[in-house]
Amino acid sequence: MKEIATIAELRSIQLAVLDHITTYCDKHGIVYFLACGSLIGAIRHKGYIPWDDDIDLFMPRESYNRLLAAYRDPDPRYALLAPGRATRYLYTYAKVVDRRTLVVEDEVPGYELGVYVDIFPLDYVTDCRWLRRHVVWKYKKFIYRMRRCKMQPNFLASRWRYLLYRYFPLPLRAIDSLIGHTLTGHKPTGTVCNMTEANALERECFPAHCIEGERVEVDFEGKRYKTMPGYDEYLHHLYGDYMQLPPVEQRVHHHFAAYWRDA
Repeated sequence: MKEIATIAELRSIQLAVLDHITTYCDKHGIVYFLACGSLIGAIRHKGYIPWDDDIDLFMPRESYNRLLAAYRDPDPRYALLAPGRATRYLYTYAKVVDRRTLVVEDEVPGYELGVYVDIFPLDYVTDCRWLRRHVVWKYKKFIYRMRRCKMQPNFLASRWRYLLYRYFPLPLRAIDSLIGHTLTGHKPTGTVCNMTEANALERECFPAHCIEGERVEVDFEGKRYKTMPGYDEYLHHLYGDYMQLPPVEQRVHHHFAAYWRDA
């Protein structure tokens, strides 16, 4: 295998994945939003944040589910990975990956996939902050911790893992189904959130009206991509004065190694 040694080469692969999935979504009427650090980069730098090395998309839950149901790997270079679509898939959200590449990340040693673009569903959540903080988040963290433990083959590796194995003998598919039925917001509220993260923060919830209405286009690495109409309110809510550069010590990138599989 040949290492993908430069960030420029890595980004070129990611951008090709982004073009593939956004073209597919536009063709099939699936709504997506450039999001998170990728959206900050688009607004502040008209491309990647200089030290960033990934791309994030949000989708309303309805569009996210449509994508998972309809996408059938139309281009052999790419694959859509998500719980239920890939065997023992570690993550709780979707990724579109370049099959020709290999990525091994420090936070999940030994788990391999291709260079990717992340796709996170947005779900409605209760507007009550007290309920989110004291009920929803705690329940969600428990369910996701149980799922992660089920992904590990050695149930004796920790006391927590053993207790889950002993008293909650649910298969992984059942846990994923439980997540889908209990953490997915089916009734509109005034608040949306990315519920796929085990340790969701209160600030990651933002007003639902930010994603309602006609999307707008933003510049990203010389092309135009769609994002939510209320992007400015969303970014201020999540990051504060997002047009200001963070302190140098916070300008960090992900840690992983990337390779071409057939080189």
